[in-house]
Amino acid sequence: MKALVIESPNHAVIKEVKYPKPGPNEVTIKVENVGICGTDIHIFKGEFISPYPIIPGHEFSGVIHEIGENVKDFKVGDRVTADPSLFCGECEYCLTNRGNHCKKWGALGNTVDGSMAEYCKVPAKNVIKIPDSMSFEEAAFIEPMACVVHAMNRLQLRVGERVLLFGAGAMGQQLVQSVKMAGASELVVVDVSQDKLDLALEWGATKGVLSKNLQEELGKDIYPNGFDVVIDATGIPDVIEQAFDYMGPTAKYLQFGVTPENTSVKIDPFKLYHKDWTLIGSMAINHTFIPAFHWIKEGRIKVQHLISKKISLDETVEFLKGPRDPNILKVQIKL
Repeated sequence: MKALVIESPNHAVIKEVKYPKPGPNEVTIKVENVGICGTDIHIFKGEFISPYPIIPGHEFSGVIHEIGENVKDFKVGDRVTADPSLFCGECEYCLTNRGNHCKKWGALGNTVDGSMAEYCKVPAKNVIKIPDSMSFEEAAFIEPMACVVHAMNRLQLRVGERVLLFGAGAMGQQLVQSVKMAGASELVVVDVSQDKLDLALEWGATKGVLSKNLQEELGKDIYPNGFDVVIDATGIPDVIEQAFDYMGPTAKYLQFGVTPENTSVKIDPFKLYHKDWTLIGSMAINHTFIPAFHWIKEGRIKVQHLISKKISLDETVEFLKGPRDPNILKVQIKL
């Protein structure tokens, strides 16, 4: 089969690889759509924990092509998506509902071969059937939405809190809808792209601010008490350091954006102490794939409008190399 293989940092090729035949309790999915995630870019650049060579891709949908032994709940031809998480289910973290910190943590496209290929092998327990009313494009959004659901569970937003969100990309746009639904009163979004800000305003933000106008529009004279919640969805260290300046007393900070490994930022520990701040991280998915599936299936979160373009597998290598268009949201690969 044809697949995109990252052979080493900054080096990816399209090549023929062995078809992933399913073993016991596994299914092989014929891939239809794959979302390109920021993590895929980090893997390409050598900024993540992935081994090489690896087939990336962890947000995807498709049709069951082959079924392994002992699989009873699926049949060839079923329209599906799959949670890419590979938890052992036996360590102390898995047994205390912290599977995303499993001692043997793995994920399709992150630690083992993923879905940027014609076929992808998946544990049957990770697979979810999708209704005919859900497109393959929408189904490929369930994984990133599951990351947002985990973040919202970690954040525990209270009704009426004022929120400042840095980053209005595809993940930021899903956070906008989720934060609105969770009951935020004010939701200010910051980005470098006016187009993205306009979209955020259409889907739940109360104010959009270009990053170049940050101090002018969000300074102490306008927001003397800061915000109750500050979220970073950029993963950019300079943005993260700046974000702390807008946290009010007892504020919560959520690090949602993925930074390169071994990155550091400065924080004033006296402010952390004196203002009773809470710092929260949110890593990947933690048994949140099914809730995300229901949120999208029931139309609570809309994602179709977040697809900026679709490309072929052959075009993906050049896309990974960049440069990035600041107005682009989600790019999906159509197999």
